[in-house]
Amino acid sequence: MTTTPPSGSSGPSSTPRTLDPNQRRVLGVLIEKAKTTPGSYPMTVNSIVAGCNQKSNRDPLTTLDDADVMNTLNDLINMGVVEEIDWTGRVPKYRHLAYNWLSVSKADLAVLGELLLRGAQALGELRGRAARMERIADLAALKPIVDGLVDHGLMIELTPPGRGQLVSHNLYPADELQELRANLAGLRPTGATTQAAARAASPGPDRTPGWSEELAELRSEIADLRERVRELEGKLASRPD
Repeated sequence: MTTTPPSGSSGPSSTPRTLDPNQRRVLGVLIEKAKTTPGSYPMTVNSIVAGCNQKSNRDPLTTLDDADVMNTLNDLINMGVVEEIDWTGRVPKYRHLAYNWLSVSKADLAVLGELLLRGAQALGELRGRAARMERIADLAALKPIVDGLVDHGLMIELTPPGRGQLVSHNLYPADELQELRANLAGLRPTGATTQAAARAASPGPDRTPGWSEELAELRSEIADLRERVRELEGKLASRPD
């Protein structure tokens, strides 16, 4: 059961849209699971907790509990981002309303979902990860998606265009975004910053021009395959003999 996306993309309303870290994680999980495991969607609180705290495709890692997720869901419901659905079972289930809340297409939401789950990342990494949810063949196919999201104020370019460019969503509160930019500029951060951005901003072998994008995509694809294998193992283990 999924929410139907609007046809094409359009700019968001003039209402500022910001999400705190827990809100971004919960919404990112709902977006991801709706696309990758539709048979388990909409989601219970327990399944959302597991999705928030899983070890793969998450940055930073979290240890949210039921109360954290329930409080966050209530916030998102009040904001019109999530809804609780009528369900024949005893356990409430939840689904996102992000297509309408953000006025985006399927591919747009896949890209934003990955950014919500991992924060700032290079375009090559982002392409490989978002392609788990919607087909994005290569960086050339990603470019118009990024350009459209930037034009609509939903994505920001953290470094100049070119190989290894860093981007992120634009749903940060103002103080968090300022800290992220300061960290990327090499200034001393005043508190906790996005770990992905800090690693991406530091020099390393995977930032070497000419092959950094290809290596990032391979790493992402390996992580995605491992996650899918774990999901299949879990389904097999739960099947009756």
